Amino acid sequence: MQRERKVVPYDEEWPILYKKESSQIIHHLKSMVTAIHHIGSTAIPGMCAKPTIDILIEVEDVHALDDNEQLSSLGYRPLGTHGIKGRRYFEKTDGVGNHLVHLHAYTSGTEDVVRHLAFRDFLSVHEDAADLYSQMKVQLAEHYPNDCDSYCEGKNELCRRIEQTALQWWYGA
Repeated sequence: MQRERKVVPYDEEWPILYKKESSQIIHHLKSMVTAIHHIGSTAIPGMCAKPTIDILIEVEDVHALDDNEQLSSLGYRPLGTHGIKGRRYFEKTDGVGNHLVHLHAYTSGTEDVVRHLAFRDFLSVHEDAADLYSQMKVQLAEHYPNDCDSYCEGKNELCRRIEQTALQWWYGA
């Protein structure tokens, strides 16, 4: 059985949880990390989100994270590329399987990094787009509480449109 997908109102604790977790990551991977970012909906003030902190780290070589003992010691489970070429993806869960952190690692400065940052920053300053995305996530979570694939498929088209607009905005086009 899949875990229940809950989308909840913005929580002021999310930036604090990010800072705590990012400090631990930097402490353990200090020689590898070139930048660290809070991404995803928990990084956008006022946005409804699944209560899972998304963190993006930039590194010189993502392959160096394969079988990384430092991340394992912090409770992260490696999932390889998890469907996105060039990424390394890790999950941190609590004792009952709730997702606490999703860690995305990319080579520094790649388009994937820009894509995530543009999406986050665009929604942070464009309330209408953020509200639309937030409402859609709430509706999808209510409609597909135990179906991750349908939840993700339901928001894919809107995410693509927002991402395209966000990248144009990011590059000043």
